[in-house]
Amino acid sequence: MSDSGTSLNSHLSRRTPLLGLKIWVLIGVGVGAFIVAILSILAICLTARSRRKLRASGKPPNTRIPAIPEEIKEVRVDSAAHERIILDADRKFNEEASQLGSSRFGSFYHADNGFAEEWRFSGAAIDAGEQSLSHPPQAGPLAGLPELSFLGWGHWFTLRDLENATRRFSRDNVLGEGGYGVVYRGELINGTPVAVKKLLNNLGQAEKEFRAEVEAIGHVRHKNLVRLLGYCVEGTQRMLVYEYVKNGNLEQWLHGPTRQHGFLTWDARIKILLDTAKALAYLHEAIEPKVVHRDIKSSNILIDDEFNGKVSDFGLAKLLGAGKSHVTTRVMGTFGYVAPEYANTGLLNEKSDVYSFGVVLLEAITGRDPVDYGRPANEVNLVEWLKLMVGNRRSEEVLDPAMATRPSTRSLKRALLAVLRCVDPDAEKRPKMSQVVRMLEPNGPIPREDRRRRSRRPGNAESESLKGISDTEMSDSSEACNQ
Repeated sequence: MSDSGTSLNSHLSRRTPLLGLKIWVLIGVGVGAFIVAILSILAICLTARSRRKLRASGKPPNTRIPAIPEEIKEVRVDSAAHERIILDADRKFNEEASQLGSSRFGSFYHADNGFAEEWRFSGAAIDAGEQSLSHPPQAGPLAGLPELSFLGWGHWFTLRDLENATRRFSRDNVLGEGGYGVVYRGELINGTPVAVKKLLNNLGQAEKEFRAEVEAIGHVRHKNLVRLLGYCVEGTQRMLVYEYVKNGNLEQWLHGPTRQHGFLTWDARIKILLDTAKALAYLHEAIEPKVVHRDIKSSNILIDDEFNGKVSDFGLAKLLGAGKSHVTTRVMGTFGYVAPEYANTGLLNEKSDVYSFGVVLLEAITGRDPVDYGRPANEVNLVEWLKLMVGNRRSEEVLDPAMATRPSTRSLKRALLAVLRCVDPDAEKRPKMSQVVRMLEPNGPIPREDRRRRSRRPGNAESESLKGISDTEMSDSSEACNQ
């Protein structure tokens, strides 16, 4: 027995021609390879089986996408109540139109201190005097794409979808960038051009901006708001997909490279600002909860081929629910556009947007930046410079000298009056955006509440400020600004 064991031992210890390895080493290697092969076959079988099950269930292949937080799933809009209001306004509009033999009275219709414009609730549109609900729907930018939304609206794009659309986020496709991230131009598989905002995940800032934009404009539709088409939520990636508006923004036309293509005329500037005012009126007064943009500035007003203005970038937006006069929040925005009471106290409401709009309107009128340290000391702050010029009865000198054709004195003074109303240091005295719309429309009335004459005591600074801008139609307006 001992001899046979010794013989087997010596036999297994013999070296083979294969790399000089001993027989027992080769046997061990063979057994290990056999075990690995069996395990590999089992893994392949299990993977194929799970794929067949997934295909049969019809679910998206990527199951690692994190759940969307509850608080950004829906923006509730009391559409039934608003539809009743708009239908009532539409009925009154048609009655007056038939009596006066006119089919329309401009973009907004004033009836019992209300107004009707194109209000949209989750895709349903009611447009006073301009559209019929019986018009056939037109194909949208998402036509031909499968509906894969997890939020109940829009389209869910995979990371691969957006990589293909933007040529793997090529630098050649960059439209703009800032602290929030980078915006790329892209093209969907159905040929629709889009703008893809890739949010930077700096300490969770991407998640905050993603939530803010989805909450603010995920459900709303208005012709003067840049439409949010969909989103990408994959791993740590947060991206938003917007309609592509290819004619630049107001800042570029006033101060940037787009000026080489020519200067905006007076009518074009007022039209763009009127469109912006309508968008803000919709956000503030036609939906619930109301949306405070919080970052109205010239670079956030995009311009399409027809020179229509569209409000964009809702990354700082806040919702203001029914019964709330304001919210307290960290001061955010762009220097020169932020309302003074918000900058000082952090108290935010829609009147903060009104102030910012007034600064943008003044920027469009003058062609100057809101704050320019390259100018003389008394001209650094644009709003304060306007008050100085108006107080010295030199209001017509504030007009942008680049405009080849000057507007009428009446048009200029009406626009400046709207500016002064909007930038009033007392937020309570600022008008609603629907009132600003009527002030900017050609031959639009001065809001009734602005016609109350107040006593003008000698030495009243605001009365002196208004003297320089008073005209026949302005003379009975209330004070515009406090100095």
